[in-house]
Amino acid sequence: MSPDPHAFDSVRAALDAASGLDADQALPHLREAAERLTELIDESLAEAVLTGKASLRSAGARAGLSENAVGPRLARTRTLGGYANDGGRVTAAGVERAKYDVETGAPPPPPKPASSPMRFKSRRSAT
Repeated sequence: MSPDPHAFDSVRAALDAASGLDADQALPHLREAAERLTELIDESLAEAVLTGKASLRSAGARAGLSENAVGPRLARTRTLGGYANDGGRVTAAGVERAKYDVETGAPPPPPKPASSPMRFKSRRSAT
């Protein structure tokens, strides 16, 4: 299990699209690159904890995140999203269950509806 190579390509494509543009025109492309990179980081976190190569805490630390930030990010992944609790977090117990399911060949539970990261929404329309 390794990150989708196309994920790297989509980050590069968004950065290439931003290259050479004026700052205001580059912003949507940079936002796209940031979102794709965040997805790649989250999936890599999920793989690291699922394979047992890192704990929730150490994986978060390697990604520059606090331990509390890891659970919600794992809940948004394809790999561990089905193991999220009702609070929208993947806990150590969820990771252990996922490992057990992988070892026994049991299918993962269906992913819960993903919550997207919070985004700014203007209260007024741009004029």
